[in-house]
Amino acid sequence: MSQSNPFTASERRANIEGPFQREEVALANRNSGILLETLRHDVTPAGMHYLLNHFDVPYVAGDAWQVEVAGRVAKPGAISLDEIRSFPARTLPVTLECAGNGRGAMSPRYPSMPWVSEAVGNAAWTGTPLRHVLERVGLRDDTIEIAFIGADRGFDRGHEHAFGRSLKREAALSDDVLLVWAMNGQPLLPQHGFPLRLIVPGWYGMASVKWLNRIEALAKPYDGFQQVVAYQYRAQPDGPRTPITHMRVKSLLVPPGIPDWYTRKRLVDAGRVELTGRAWSGGGVPIVRVDIEIDGRWMPAELDPVLGKFAWRGWRCTW
Repeated sequence: MSQSNPFTASERRANIEGPFQREEVALANRNSGILLETLRHDVTPAGMHYLLNHFDVPYVAGDAWQVEVAGRVAKPGAISLDEIRSFPARTLPVTLECAGNGRGAMSPRYPSMPWVSEAVGNAAWTGTPLRHVLERVGLRDDTIEIAFIGADRGFDRGHEHAFGRSLKREAALSDDVLLVWAMNGQPLLPQHGFPLRLIVPGWYGMASVKWLNRIEALAKPYDGFQQVVAYQYRAQPDGPRTPITHMRVKSLLVPPGIPDWYTRKRLVDAGRVELTGRAWSGGGVPIVRVDIEIDGRWMPAELDPVLGKFAWRGWRCTW
């Protein structure tokens, strides 16, 4: 890893107020959120699913991709895509949300991707449980964490690194944590991690490492930048940190009526209007009730059928 920082003059600053910075606008042009009207879809079309990539999208040609498995394992080495696909497969509907969703509406805000509320999507992910690979290579008894490293590399706050995250051993061995090669029945798109990515249901999206090319079993906690510096809750700027893990409960509304092009203000016809939306939580905790507040009065919404343990749930209410 580089010991010098060539980007000192452009490091991000402390929390700011006022108009979005040029760099924030540029990030918004690189990344994309869901169109709120497409919350009507149980499964988000791949091209409408929210997208956040820290560095460049790696170029991958052909099926020669391999994943290096290293560290505290009995059988280290490379595993091919074909071998990974040969393990039993699962398809899970999973809602993913960016941990920074809502940042753009905060004041003051941290200068980063200026999400308002649209950094979420629900897709059907197909892959094999990670545990099949871990069982094949044989975790040693002293393994406490599994690190996942992607092929995307760059600088963040002066630190050069490949994007990486880790899971505790017990979490990594869950049948729900998948090595994924397909999204909504089709091969992963380049921007969504082609040819292989991790999906960690119930966690914020940063845990689901894209372009996965290295898995490392560790006898000590992983100390990668995106694990120990980024993605931390802080009550005060210099206060103690709490790692971000599972998604928190949230709901979004499909905007009713028709919009003004520039302001996105809405106009609805007089009379009864059906309000619809989606609600979700993390860690497999189910959504069992949604209440709607209109003019100071709360009323219960009707819930749609459950799509899956880790998928959002639709709701509707007449206004």
